Amino acid sequence: MADQTQPWAERTVEMPPGAEGPGMPPGPEGFRRGVAQVGVPRQRTEPEAPHEPTGTGWPVPEQERQQLPPGYHWRQLRIGRHWSMLGGLFAFVCWGIWAISARGDLTSPVVTFVLTLLVAVGLFALARLVGRVVWERQLGRIRRSARGAHLVTGIFLAGVGVAYLRQTEWVVDLWTWVAGL
Repeated sequence: MADQTQPWAERTVEMPPGAEGPGMPPGPEGFRRGVAQVGVPRQRTEPEAPHEPTGTGWPVPEQERQQLPPGYHWRQLRIGRHWSMLGGLFAFVCWGIWAISARGDLTSPVVTFVLTLLVAVGLFALARLVGRVVWERQLGRIRRSARGAHLVTGIFLAGVGVAYLRQTEWVVDLWTWVAGL
């Protein structure tokens, strides 16, 4: 046995090349015991599994993206449309009450309602643009519907409907009478 007071490096024993100890299996070709193989590339013996995207992680390059089916974006815009339709229906009914109560020429109220609908379409487009910039580009998420933009548009149209009702005198009188009970 070596003296335990000597450093570790001095206590090691050099083995001659090709000398294998008892019970030790021979190493692979080119292997020499005690000599490191530096700069020799390691060969993989197992095949590498193909990458399966899970929808999380780094963005996929444009050439690797899957082809979307035809009409995908139009179907995506339709999801959540009930919010815009409910807000539009409410605004239309309230506009109708306001227009009939005016008892005059309907040209101005029709132009007002058409302009309101154009503003709602612009608001929908703006909400989609903000969603694209924030949700897709900044957060790296995928938008699967237009629910948020439809909800914003529906709330806007419901607010417009309430504004029409607040301009109708008999509705305001009815509201103050009910609130006074």
